[in-house]
Amino acid sequence: MLAVDTGRSMAALAPSGETKGNVAQFACDVIGYLARGRGDVLALVAGDAERMVQIPARGGTEHMEMLLHRISGMLDLGGPASNVTHVLDRVLTWFTRRSLVVVVTDEVRPPLEAEQTIKRLRTRHELMVIQVADALPTDFGTEPVEDVETPLGLPEFFRARKDMAAEARDAVARRRSDVAAMLRRYNVPTVTVGSEGEVVDGLADLLARSRRARH
Repeated sequence: MLAVDTGRSMAALAPSGETKGNVAQFACDVIGYLARGRGDVLALVAGDAERMVQIPARGGTEHMEMLLHRISGMLDLGGPASNVTHVLDRVLTWFTRRSLVVVVTDEVRPPLEAEQTIKRLRTRHELMVIQVADALPTDFGTEPVEDVETPLGLPEFFRARKDMAAEARDAVARRRSDVAAMLRRYNVPTVTVGSEGEVVDGLADLLARSRRARH
């Protein structure tokens, strides 16, 4: 089961300069490739604060391509805000067959408010999380930068301040740490990737840790 965050933050940039959506889609593609190789079937729940798509589990290349097409069509800067808790709640209520659920979201999600949902999901399914890293607004020099979540231009003179850059890094680090601690409480392995080039190695590490956790 792919559980994909399609909120507008996923259409923003990753540290590599690629869109987070492209990195997320590549991760989903690799997971689909692995599932096909094992003869497994693949289902999808994808959504945000206003939309939800759920597609039952099937096998085959055409099915996988259709899933990727549906995900791609939802990743847009003009889309609704993220609500990955909504996606996880739908997985919990809709998909009863014990499965491996791979959550694809950004680096500071699932949010702490999703803890009870994570806890319940872990009793019913295997669970792992792929987080796509955000580019920091201070990484772009003199280029124009806009916040995706709350559309707001961030002037270069403001972003160029070293104290603001340090504060931005610290804020991200704190959010990452809080989410990582919550996932560790329920033995949910997670990996953060910042580019398509990091996806394969990141997934290999994630799957290896998941196997060790089961043993």
